[in-house]
Amino acid sequence: MSDDNDFRLYKGAGDGETLSSRNMRLPLFEKSASLDDPAGYIAEKGLCDAVNVALALGQPLLLTGEPGTGKTQLAASLAYELGLPEPLVFNVKTTSGAKDLFYRYDALRHFHDSQFEKERIEVEDYISYEAFGLAVLLSMEPEKADQFLSANLRGKGPTRSVTLIDEIDKAPRDLPNDVLNEIESMSFAVKETGRVFESDSRYRPILILTSNSEKNLPDAFLRRCVFYHISFPDAGRLKEIVRRRLNPPTAFTPEMLEHAVHHFQEIREMGLKKPPATAEFLGWIRILQKVEIDVKNPKPGHAEALAFSYATLAKTKEDFERLRQTFVEPISK
Repeated sequence: MSDDNDFRLYKGAGDGETLSSRNMRLPLFEKSASLDDPAGYIAEKGLCDAVNVALALGQPLLLTGEPGTGKTQLAASLAYELGLPEPLVFNVKTTSGAKDLFYRYDALRHFHDSQFEKERIEVEDYISYEAFGLAVLLSMEPEKADQFLSANLRGKGPTRSVTLIDEIDKAPRDLPNDVLNEIESMSFAVKETGRVFESDSRYRPILILTSNSEKNLPDAFLRRCVFYHISFPDAGRLKEIVRRRLNPPTAFTPEMLEHAVHHFQEIREMGLKKPPATAEFLGWIRILQKVEIDVKNPKPGHAEALAFSYATLAKTKEDFERLRQTFVEPISK
């Protein structure tokens, strides 16, 4: 095992041993850039086919699949491969209305300022454009749209863009049907200003919708979408995802990765209350790499390390106890 100080910084010693007493400083956190790098995204063949069908027809692509299987990351991969700006993202909430996908009007701030400001106040100053509205604006000529765009988007149009509407099944049931016409025409109106924005058909935005299938979407909406369900990766794809996303260190051998993938698949087949997905798998592999654990042939003293690694996979007390009793206790004896 590598030096514990490289990983186990917190000792829980109270007034006892501290970082300062060990002549150490808390290192700055270094995020692994490769985890979110769209160049490392791997799409199964069926997903590629669905994307190309949606592109050919100009229809929204609706994705379902377990949380953590890469539904939202597809948007970044698509923008990257097609040479488009970073995706425009709208995270749906239970309170989201159809208008919220296009713009927001800060009525409260407008009212407040109108009471105390002496200068003339323009309604436009209280309008902020959301993902779908920005996509339409980016499809227009700059002289018509740039005044409504943020500084980082001005001058980039006209261009196609990737727009992600994440977890649309969280929205009130009427929302998908309420935006059908706007999706078809790629246009919207701002009621407060009377302005109407319409996408140039040549620069039609690419719309990706994700759903965790928490509730059924309206049939009329589904008929206008290309649908695809992302399956959970098999062993081969899991290993390829690790190679692309994590760049395993030399000490973590291909055999250790093979054992970890097999062990993870065992865990998913146990019937846990909340089975871990790809995102949890990658976090777990990172811990195994840091501590250099071979889950099939753990070294003496690695039982404790294996147990705490399950904190990345188990999301309930019951699931954690099952993993500990099934895999850790036998090697602790």
